[in-house]
Amino acid sequence: MEPQIIRPGHLTAEQTREALGISAGALRNLVYRGHIKRSCGTERHPYFAVDDVTALVLTRRARAAA
Repeated sequence: MEPQIIRPGHLTAEQTREALGISAGALRNLVYRGHIKRSCGTERHPYFAVDDVTALVLTRRARAAA
């Protein structure tokens, strides 16, 4: 498999799932519910903005700590 070349400031779906510690289905649910938006890519291979993923990670950590 060839390495993916993505735009700076973006993460692949796999990288986003790893950062959030969730499954592919859970990521799809977050997109469906509007908690995170695809910033570019295709329907099959979406990319997510690093800033959006970071904000969601911090929100989830704060909620878990409360």
